[in-house]
Amino acid sequence: MNRSKIPIRRWVTRRRPRSIHLLAAALLAALSLPCPAQGPNLHEADFRIASFRFESGEILPELKLHYRTLGNVQRDSRGHAVNAVLILHGTGGDGTQFIGSKRGDQWFAGELFGPGQPLDSARYFIVIPDSIGHGKSSKPSDGLHAHFPKYGYHDMVKAQFRLLSDGLAVDHLRLIVGTSMGGMHTWLWGERHPDFSDALMPLACLPTQISGRNRMWRRLVIDAIRFDPGWEGGEYRKQPAGLRPAVQMLLLMSGSPTLRQQAAPTMQAADQLIEVVHSYFK
Repeated sequence: MNRSKIPIRRWVTRRRPRSIHLLAAALLAALSLPCPAQGPNLHEADFRIASFRFESGEILPELKLHYRTLGNVQRDSRGHAVNAVLILHGTGGDGTQFIGSKRGDQWFAGELFGPGQPLDSARYFIVIPDSIGHGKSSKPSDGLHAHFPKYGYHDMVKAQFRLLSDGLAVDHLRLIVGTSMGGMHTWLWGERHPDFSDALMPLACLPTQISGRNRMWRRLVIDAIRFDPGWEGGEYRKQPAGLRPAVQMLLLMSGSPTLRQQAAPTMQAADQLIEVVHSYFK
């Protein structure tokens, strides 16, 4: 990525914060300009894009992007949005992790969106989409299975841009926050739309191609599923047995050794954690 395309002042980064309070502090710095207060308003809907063309050249007759918003958009005298914030989830997640789950309520909504908090929804218009392949947005399991168009980060960002510009008439963002995969999206937003946002905050990610150990364990997960006879080219009738080692690999690799040691400080605790994973396949 060529960072020269983006002014230094736009890069607000903090990788793997020790607590949500560090995130809150960084958000306060990114959102230092005052905004007049308005009442919060939670809204959930679908945005549909006809004949969506993927980077692969494949076309989906209709792409559905599910999204949630908090608060109300404010515009200046020329009609430009002045208080919009985009929040992007990671692989396997969706927008509910930020506003609708117990964990989300504690880590995000409970810390960021309330009165006087960094992303007070009475002041900011917060947009939280489900990325392609996740949540209630279009995904292979809707029916196309392995015939669903091949998609990647560029397609996800393209759909997010269409949601904002065409669906919500938002032509500018105060901030983009992304975690993990959403952080990778944030880097791409900065590269593809350098003037669209005042600040970027990619979390738990780096602006580089997935490679090395990171790519290897992902490939092992993919191969465990695809090489299972029960996969049947994606038209499986029951969950392939290869899904179990794939999930086990995900458990091992998706957290740092320190966090895993804290969660399972004894052999018994480690075995119990593995048994929890096994219970999903019973």
